[in-house]
Amino acid sequence: MAMSYKVRFWEIRERPDRRKGFEVRWTVGGREKSESYLTKGLAESRRAKLITAARDGEPFDPQTGLPAAELRDLKQRTTWYALASEYIEQRWDRTPGNTRRTLADALATITPAFVEPGAAPRDPRVLRRALYSWAFNKKAWATDPPEEWQVALDWLQRHSLPVSELEEPDVLRRGLDALCRKVDGAAAAAKTVKRKKAAANEVFGAAVERGYFTQNPLNGLRWTAPEVAEEVDPDCVPNPAQVARLLAAVRALPGRGPHLYAFFGCMYYAGMRPAEVIHLQRSQCRLPPNGWGLLNLKGGVVTAGKEWTDNGAVHEIHSLKRRAAKATRAVPIPPVLVSMLRDHMRQFGVAPDGRLFRNAAGKYIDASAYGITWGRAREAVLTLDEHALELAKRPYDLRHAGISFWLASGVDPAECARRAGQSIQVLFRYYAKFLAEARDHANRLIETSMRRWEEPTGDSEGG
Repeated sequence: MAMSYKVRFWEIRERPDRRKGFEVRWTVGGREKSESYLTKGLAESRRAKLITAARDGEPFDPQTGLPAAELRDLKQRTTWYALASEYIEQRWDRTPGNTRRTLADALATITPAFVEPGAAPRDPRVLRRALYSWAFNKKAWATDPPEEWQVALDWLQRHSLPVSELEEPDVLRRGLDALCRKVDGAAAAAKTVKRKKAAANEVFGAAVERGYFTQNPLNGLRWTAPEVAEEVDPDCVPNPAQVARLLAAVRALPGRGPHLYAFFGCMYYAGMRPAEVIHLQRSQCRLPPNGWGLLNLKGGVVTAGKEWTDNGAVHEIHSLKRRAAKATRAVPIPPVLVSMLRDHMRQFGVAPDGRLFRNAAGKYIDASAYGITWGRAREAVLTLDEHALELAKRPYDLRHAGISFWLASGVDPAECARRAGQSIQVLFRYYAKFLAEARDHANRLIETSMRRWEEPTGDSEGG
């Protein structure tokens, strides 16, 4: 946003009910701005300074309300490290624990790259851990960091670049390149890079709102991120017969295998995310003795880590992905899954809060636990060729398999997207290859119908 010369000032407003009871008020380009002070003298001094700047013909920034000289000074005094820390503090209270962790991870990766040329930390691993576990974790601020971390953070505070230098393309590229590497120098996964860049972009966006930049410096930057393979690979998606073998193997495993049989069934037959299955309660299930049933999904359980949640719990209950807090999603389920869930409740009952699936202690099922069970089932039944193709490598591939089967069966893509709880745009992006197969199937149906209506050829009159 352009600087403005349209500045107006009001008289100081006194507010006895506030700790800082004297408020300086002015407008820049029609935008109201204010600052509060403990004494009237301080407020009058600040007002006089702003009026002098305006009378001297200095432009003001409509976003911050500051004169140009003060804004330049602010950019020189504020470092990226300070800016990122301020962002964490402001965002913390309205952010779920899992998102807090994601932000901290991204900022701990990019911040060491935004330092003075030639500066290098003594131990990059220590600095990364200090940033992730303390500097960008507001919950940890209640206690001092370990001495080793404090030394690393003191070094960063001395060498972090001022915000004004973050408009330089080479500096920005250096930061983005850092997102592409793990702390040991190995290449990071493309999805990880994409997630971390999005988090860093949020900080730059907040900096624009606060007047540090006129526009986000990442916009228009010539930098190529690693390609993210978003399309589902058909070679990794099991067909119905392979799914049946895998589910049977799960049920036959000792220990938690029988308990997870219906768990994995939900992922395949209802296209559910693991977090949604973990949260599934008996009250959400309509399971008639015969025919199709219905699951009314209302949210999911994610692992955030006790270091990132306000109450110290490891898990958090979230709303449905990218949906309002109380949104629901009704998913019809076939008779086979109805039977699996009825048998599951008959055999294992439900948790005190109504959850269908739980660990031996009655708590939430952990991803590592069901991942181990899934790995054992794959080892038990998949052939060497299927292993080589990485068929159903992750439990999440069951969801892909279920949605892919819906599409291959000719279900309208919009209905597939609704049942899966994703947008039609995401469906087309992830399942493009399967949609192509569905289109071919539709073309054959149309062609067959057209042939039935074609006029008979040849002489229709008798000879």
